[in-house]
Amino acid sequence: MKNILEEALKYKDELIGYRRYIHSNPEVGFDLKNTKTYVKQRLIEMGCDPKDCGQAGVVALVGNKGKTFMLRADMDALPVEEEADVEYRSLNGNMHGCGHDMHTAMLLGAAKILKDHEKEMKGRVKLMFQPAEETFEGSADMIKNGLLEDPKVDAALMIHVMAGMPFKAGTAVISSPGVSAPAADYFEIKIQGKGCHGSMPNMGVDPVNISAHIITSLQEINSRELALSDPAALTIGRINGGSASNVIPDSVTIGGTIRTYDEETRKFIKKRITEIAEGTANTFRGFAQVRYTSGCPTLVNDKILSECAEKYTREILGAERTFSVARLNAMSGNGMKGTSGSEDFAYISQRVPSIMIALAAGETKKGYIYGQHHPKVKFDEEALPYGSAIYAYNAMRWLEDNGE
Repeated sequence: MKNILEEALKYKDELIGYRRYIHSNPEVGFDLKNTKTYVKQRLIEMGCDPKDCGQAGVVALVGNKGKTFMLRADMDALPVEEEADVEYRSLNGNMHGCGHDMHTAMLLGAAKILKDHEKEMKGRVKLMFQPAEETFEGSADMIKNGLLEDPKVDAALMIHVMAGMPFKAGTAVISSPGVSAPAADYFEIKIQGKGCHGSMPNMGVDPVNISAHIITSLQEINSRELALSDPAALTIGRINGGSASNVIPDSVTIGGTIRTYDEETRKFIKKRITEIAEGTANTFRGFAQVRYTSGCPTLVNDKILSECAEKYTREILGAERTFSVARLNAMSGNGMKGTSGSEDFAYISQRVPSIMIALAAGETKKGYIYGQHHPKVKFDEEALPYGSAIYAYNAMRWLEDNGE
């Protein structure tokens, strides 16, 4: 089992092939027909029996009777036009700008390794290939359709690649116990006014003016209604309304997102957004309706699993490529909690012991200067075999220590 990294490194070219095919053919949300077919074909070639799960998910089992450890990779891309200067870049208007193509390729690599060691495994590994992570819908959909049952999942692990890191590719950072990714909520505020000619504002109700007051007022939640110990981000990312400079439109729509690390803070901000939007609109003779469109809870890392993952990953990668968040904090003097980006693996972490591992896949000094979701972001494929080894080795070692 100690040679798993060496085995993964031998599959490097194959992993790059998986990744580049998926990268060149990105699909979004639940509309993953080509990606899903590709993943299932590769699994079948390895001797797996993949099954559909939910709207566009795929699951497969490797191993023998006993406890079940689940490994998760997401498959969906972003609706972003790619600008990265790579020969295999996407040309269809979508882009794997968050590294999900890397995750899928790494889990396919782990599947090959696990099949090679299937007879010696002390339990089962469930492979989870998930759609719609970017919209925070895919994980919940798969759970609703039996993901965590038949067989029952006892523990779960996910890996997320990170570009623009100060570490060499293939370096792992293990999340500390507790929350490592915030809850996310997307909201939309529709402001109804009364359109009129721009020269006669007294004849209408101006939804543009109302939206300006609402946006300004919402920023006061952080500065005046939350304690210093309650970190949160409230961002307005979209305003739509009007089509002519001399016309006051009938309505305006605002779109935004909230990120919170605490459930009570999350509930409080959502309540205040509704109160502020409705009250402000009423003040200026308009009407506002707030709608929450999608979201996910906080991602919680299990204490015991965090300790196990750090131990197992160090065994396979060595201390020079394995760090915990606590160790990095001690080295840097910072107090990082985890990522500020949300992650719908959170739904799984709320139900079974789970752990999130970050994998460096783009060293800044080597030119990987753009971060996740940027149209020019690139990921270092040198990280792929390390990710496959982390997936496979953590699952096998956990089963060895916890199997019946």
